[in-house]
Amino acid sequence: MDMNQAIMLLTHTTFFFLMQTTCRSSDTISVHQNISDGETIVSGNAKFELGFFSPGSSKSRYLGIWFKNTSPQMVVWVANRETPLIDSSGAVKLDNQGNLSIVNGSGKVVWSSNSSASGTYIDLVAQLLDTGNLVIKNGNKTNDEIVIWQSFDYPGDTSLAGMKLGKNFITGRETYQTSWRSAEDPSPGEYTLKVLAVKGKFQQVYLRRSSVIETRVGPYNGISFSGPANYAPDANPTAVSYVIENQNEIYIIYISKSNTSTLRVIVTPNGKLEIWVIKFPNPEWMLIATSPVDYCDNYGVCGPYGICTTATSPNCGCLKGFELKHADETSPNNNTSVCRRSIALDCGPGEGFLKFSSVKLPDTENAVFSSNMSLLDCEVACRNNCSCTAYANPNITPGGLGCLLWYGGLIDIRVFPQRGQDLYVRLAASELLELNSIFRRRKQVVLVVTLSISAVLTLLGLILALYIRRKWKKSSGSSSQMVNAEVPLFGLSRISRATNAFSVENKLGEGGFGPVYKGVLEEGQEIAVKRLSTSSQQGLDEFKNEVICIAKLQHRNLVKLLGYCIQGDEKMLIYEYMLNKSLDSFLYDESKKLLLDWPPRFHIIHGIARGLLYLHQDSRLKVVHRDLKSGNILLDHHMRPKIADFGLARMFKEDESEANTKRVVGTLGYISPEYATNGLYSVKSDIFSFGVLVLEIVSGKKNRGFVHEDHDDNLLGHAWRLYKEGRSLDLIDECLRASYSTCEVLRSVHIGLLCVQQRAKDRPDTPAVVAMLSGEGSSLPSPKRPAFFIHQEGEIKSTSTTPLLSVNGVTLSQVDCR
Repeated sequence: MDMNQAIMLLTHTTFFFLMQTTCRSSDTISVHQNISDGETIVSGNAKFELGFFSPGSSKSRYLGIWFKNTSPQMVVWVANRETPLIDSSGAVKLDNQGNLSIVNGSGKVVWSSNSSASGTYIDLVAQLLDTGNLVIKNGNKTNDEIVIWQSFDYPGDTSLAGMKLGKNFITGRETYQTSWRSAEDPSPGEYTLKVLAVKGKFQQVYLRRSSVIETRVGPYNGISFSGPANYAPDANPTAVSYVIENQNEIYIIYISKSNTSTLRVIVTPNGKLEIWVIKFPNPEWMLIATSPVDYCDNYGVCGPYGICTTATSPNCGCLKGFELKHADETSPNNNTSVCRRSIALDCGPGEGFLKFSSVKLPDTENAVFSSNMSLLDCEVACRNNCSCTAYANPNITPGGLGCLLWYGGLIDIRVFPQRGQDLYVRLAASELLELNSIFRRRKQVVLVVTLSISAVLTLLGLILALYIRRKWKKSSGSSSQMVNAEVPLFGLSRISRATNAFSVENKLGEGGFGPVYKGVLEEGQEIAVKRLSTSSQQGLDEFKNEVICIAKLQHRNLVKLLGYCIQGDEKMLIYEYMLNKSLDSFLYDESKKLLLDWPPRFHIIHGIARGLLYLHQDSRLKVVHRDLKSGNILLDHHMRPKIADFGLARMFKEDESEANTKRVVGTLGYISPEYATNGLYSVKSDIFSFGVLVLEIVSGKKNRGFVHEDHDDNLLGHAWRLYKEGRSLDLIDECLRASYSTCEVLRSVHIGLLCVQQRAKDRPDTPAVVAMLSGEGSSLPSPKRPAFFIHQEGEIKSTSTTPLLSVNGVTLSQVDCR
């Protein structure tokens, strides 16, 4: 019998169980009452249930708490982990001393809370709270409720929002997670998740197998813990974590930001730390992080003063200023360096510190923390103590103070490109002088080489210019533009190493340009590589256009081009890596869209508008993107939007406002009517595409392919109908019903409709759009009927009187960047 068969799921809000009677509504167990196997109680909002269950194919019976109606069903707490019942004759009782117990069919106690109420209490009850916490308390409503016992003080393999993990110095109780022995046996397994709960030590979390550390999560950076490696909690809107330390206790706790979502952190029987998220009413859990996830997540694999990176093989090396003890000496796994100082410290006046950026800070067990010191004060404190080997400010919050001072070896350091911090390591005076000398020599060599290359290039440039002038007068600007590109040229071998030879595992996706790969450079920086496919409809012109256009553009809402590569037939663009990929991967995925509440969607709309304002007005060039769509909006680890893919962009002169082309490029569903029918484009063409994007973000639907069941209009026409009927809120994505702001949604729909007007002159310009989104001005102008297309008998017809040109359904390409 499985869990669902074993439990009679009742639908009342609360339940009351009397011995040898039927159930009545309550969510408590009172004195002299009991709950028998086959019955359950639920929390007040019906989020949690408590009852007896059998895990998997096991026949043993346990009293547990689980999330109600979720898939898969998640048990979060088990009472009798080590003393299961052998049949379904068990019951739960609460006595008049406040002790909760499980008894078998013969009346023998197999588990007890071992709690007792001191003094006289009236109406003692055991209650399952909305947080999933089972409490025994004084239920007398005329007095202050006093909690006598709670399940949150005795966690199993799972921690929930509101649960403390740490240590109470008064009682000596330490709360930590312990894995199940197996999926069918909830008794304590080998793995534990514990906080470093020692006074004066900086907070971090260890995952141990018995007493051996398997992986280290942390340290705490003022916002969250800095691991696991594949998890960016600062981008997760579900919960926020805190570390509390005072004279009585040290503990970590996380709090859910809303009642519609929650996190669950579990230690699995095979030694994995997993973070799951659920957004109600969606019943499905999503796994968003796992640790350890790679070799460098394993604790201390590179030994003291070693540093681990997944970008190289072998993964381990020594910090600068350190070297292998012997050239052939490694750890037993033949991948871990055993490092020592190249030059010993002597506490002389010339000793100083070398900065290591983007690293996971070392284990803080042998570090001392002060919360009110600046980074400069921290350096002085470390410099004045000869035993101090390194220092850092672990607090990444704006203006955040804090000083960590390490004494002794530095262990468990890894390269963390996305969330790494700065570490300052003490080196001998002569070592610093040598490093500085090396840096100076490198600069001198670079200067000499640069001057030499410049001279050669100048000569070659003159020769090439004469050749081009003679042979290719009409296209003389193309090659010189590439030479003048303001980003570096990458070698093919370097990109190949970064992407593991363009392996399938590194492939992120594929567009009209060609495949895109994730890579990691030697210094640990993560990159995205767009590789021009030989079958791509876009060619060398689009490639040059993107390099030249975006190299001149720098804005927080535009994707950053790091460089390009041209070698033989290979043509590649190297961008900053966007952790959350593109907007369309969230909007149109039924599970991932649940992670995109209304606040981040509204923030994304604002960000796209600010990026367009920069392109259209604030940059040194006036740029029309011409292919603005959800697939070309990338999201970083903070869910900030960044406009990408400038292969089809056009640059205007200062006195130009529009241009004409014989060949339409762009993506159906986003192209403005004057561009689709007459080949006329301007900044108002991008405004039209932006309006489509706004309505898609609000609705979670694609404009192209959307046909309402009651009429033939696409998304723009449907939004217009709802606006005219005063029902714009009906456009909103169903999954946003609990999180949206009425004012913001109505304003967004209104602005979206203004942007998709039939005539370009009726659309607002970009500064007006940004002002309207910010709420400036008393009222918005009324939109006219938008330029939408009506589906009739399998054809697409425009409301424009001009015939619609034939356009492919994919991104087309024509480039003339000027």
